[in-house]
Amino acid sequence: MSVYRISYRYANSLMQLAEEKKIFKRVTDDAELIFNTLNSSKELRSVLKSPVVKLNDKKSLLQKIFEKKISSETIGFINFVVEKNREDILFDIFKEFIALADKKNGIVKAKVVSAVDLSDQLKVKMIDGLGKKTNKKVSANYNVDTNLIGGFIVRIEDTVYDASIKHQLNLLRKKFSEEINISNN
Repeated sequence: MSVYRISYRYANSLMQLAEEKKIFKRVTDDAELIFNTLNSSKELRSVLKSPVVKLNDKKSLLQKIFEKKISSETIGFINFVVEKNREDILFDIFKEFIALADKKNGIVKAKVVSAVDLSDQLKVKMIDGLGKKTNKKVSANYNVDTNLIGGFIVRIEDTVYDASIKHQLNLLRKKFSEEINISNN
């Protein structure tokens, strides 16, 4: 079975537990914290994937890192995952849980890459416009890529809005080369 399917099943069961106990918001916050911690620590992910490190050591390490920061239900879930020897996919499980929570809350993630840092005012305007276009709440992640020359690229799921000068120049170059080829024939 693929990692995606396994992580989806675990994430879905955590979602059901959170909804049953009416602690969805708390568990979602816990999931964000755990995901961000695992995402930022390659060493922790390596320890969790290591077959040399004993399960009890992994469990106590995770306990020490998260016990005062997350709910007892989430700690219990982590312990359950470790006991099932799935600690190597904890990162994937919480990534999938966040995706499920976003879907439930009507939130869509956008990756915005711009040529320069965007002002807060422009970010708000962009979020509003994307929200109207998608009919969902938009959560954006911003990065800068000076190779774009100017403008921006927005990626939401499988859709890309490319309003960069680099893209416009490439389109212009392609159009000119097509016109030159037509006139040469």
